[in-house]
Amino acid sequence: MLKSQDLEKEVPPRVLYPLNPRAAHNTTQYSFKEKCFKVDEQVDQVVMHFAMDGLILLKESPEAMDQIEVFEKKEAEQNEKEEAEAIDEDFDPPENEKEIPVKNPLRNQFNFSERAAQSKNAILRERSWTTEPPPTTRNYGTVTQWEIFDQYMAEIEAAKLVHSQDKKSGKSAYDDMSEKKKKSDSDPTYSENMKLSIKIMERMVNQNAENEVYHDFKYWEDRSDEFRDGEGTLLPLWRFSSEKAKKKQVTCIKWNPHYSDLCAVGFGSYDFMRQGTGVICCYSLKNTRFPEYVFNTDAGVCSLDWHPAHPAVLAVGLYDGTVLVYDVRARTKKPIYQSTVRTNKHTDPVWEVRWNNDESTGALNFYSISSDGRVSNWFLLKNKLESEEVMELKLMGSPGTGEEDETSLAGLAGGLCFDFHSHSDHSHLFLVGTEEGRIHKCSKAFSGQYLETYEGHTMAVYSVRWNPFHEKIFISASADWTVKLWNHENRFAILSFDLSQAIGDVAWAPYSSTTFAAITSDGAGGSTSGVVHVYDLSVNRNDHICAQKVVKRAKLTHVAFSKSEPIIIVGDDRGGSHLVNTLKLSPNLRIDVVRTDETDQNLTDMDMQLQKMEHLLEMVTETKTT
Repeated sequence: MLKSQDLEKEVPPRVLYPLNPRAAHNTTQYSFKEKCFKVDEQVDQVVMHFAMDGLILLKESPEAMDQIEVFEKKEAEQNEKEEAEAIDEDFDPPENEKEIPVKNPLRNQFNFSERAAQSKNAILRERSWTTEPPPTTRNYGTVTQWEIFDQYMAEIEAAKLVHSQDKKSGKSAYDDMSEKKKKSDSDPTYSENMKLSIKIMERMVNQNAENEVYHDFKYWEDRSDEFRDGEGTLLPLWRFSSEKAKKKQVTCIKWNPHYSDLCAVGFGSYDFMRQGTGVICCYSLKNTRFPEYVFNTDAGVCSLDWHPAHPAVLAVGLYDGTVLVYDVRARTKKPIYQSTVRTNKHTDPVWEVRWNNDESTGALNFYSISSDGRVSNWFLLKNKLESEEVMELKLMGSPGTGEEDETSLAGLAGGLCFDFHSHSDHSHLFLVGTEEGRIHKCSKAFSGQYLETYEGHTMAVYSVRWNPFHEKIFISASADWTVKLWNHENRFAILSFDLSQAIGDVAWAPYSSTTFAAITSDGAGGSTSGVVHVYDLSVNRNDHICAQKVVKRAKLTHVAFSKSEPIIIVGDDRGGSHLVNTLKLSPNLRIDVVRTDETDQNLTDMDMQLQKMEHLLEMVTETKTT
């Protein structure tokens, strides 16, 4: 019971809003007219909980009256139709009611027409031949498991009988191997066409799986370079790996001179206490999941080089002093040439090999340098590999210190790197970097002495490279934390760059005479180890334009520029699943030659590259003079 006081209280009104809380308020539909997605602001608040179509109508309703009217109209039309078709019965009714004929409601409704008035149909004639059917026979049977077993056993017994007869007839095992080889060659499953088809299919699957990375590699450009004058970045693309290369270090990288997407990577170890076998992997940008070719070596790989005219021939130098020559097209994984003690092989690691561009000798030959102090020339003859000693790297003492007589008895200097001049007028010249920190200029024609010795580094020289555009300039990288730029006509360095860590490798860019990349290799885990430094001396001759850390807790060992694509490839010593990193250069890092309205149109790109370097040399000379 409510009290009077409760009745006097005002009750707040309760309003029901016809809104559906579950209705979607952000419905988006594609407008084909405007060619974009648009939000539909109209929200359908109606919710049908129950609906059923009824069949019962009220008699007084308009719908029922209309329905009765339609039925009456149809009934009237049916009566009029029957009256029109009725026939008058003009006969006397029979006396017996049973004889009254039953009215046939089924009458012929068709109009009568006389048959004589119809036209005569044409007679169809057919012409055919008949032959006797071919004889047929029925063949059927049932197959059980024991019948199949008996058939296999009979074939095995027959094969044993044939094998025993071949042994009695004195058939050699070589013939058996040849027959098996012919059988496998004839099998389409193991044919070369099948292997090629599977390789193409694997590349398609890999490129579809890494579609975004391939689009970044081919089309993406870093727009932030437009707002950063003189600075650039490196975009990581792929990381090559191989199960056979685990727990090994990248000791050399070389791009193929003919196939721009193929590069060879050598795996070994720089720790002389942990030496083992080596691996050579040839990776392709068309399939980044698995190497195209894999070769195993008895010792760690230290160096390799592709032949410039024969892109399938690969020269390799090992840690034990052996040099090898592979043909990647061969089915066998063994080298086609190998040095031995009889051919005067090196006794220390072969740190670099390089094919000879001069083929005037008539035979393919390449050079090698080793820690044993010898530079050798290897000739590929018909059935063997022969060597010729080009130079012995003699130790040199500092002038004026009295060390010249002592070093002549100490032995030979350990060679770590060398590079031959690419210009045709100076093709006989080559540079040698040693463990003592000296760089020697040598000639193929004079094997007894150095043409010049460059002193500036205080520790081992790991890399020395001629400039691909300017014939007088070369660059060197050393463990003393410096990269130095030299003019081979001057004994002292032109420029020196301190990277605060040991530099493992340096490489000139193939598109600019003033651009090079260097990597820091020492101090694993340090802030400056594992960093790629890119310099463009025409933009900034005092500092790098890019310094980017590529790997963590590891040091980089080698770097190489691609000659046709805007990418570099670097290797590390991590020893894990990923050892080789591919990086794309941003637009600021790959500036070629810039032509303006004031540029002479008669100048070629090569002339402009030389002008860039000459302008740099003039500025450096003026600064030093001042």
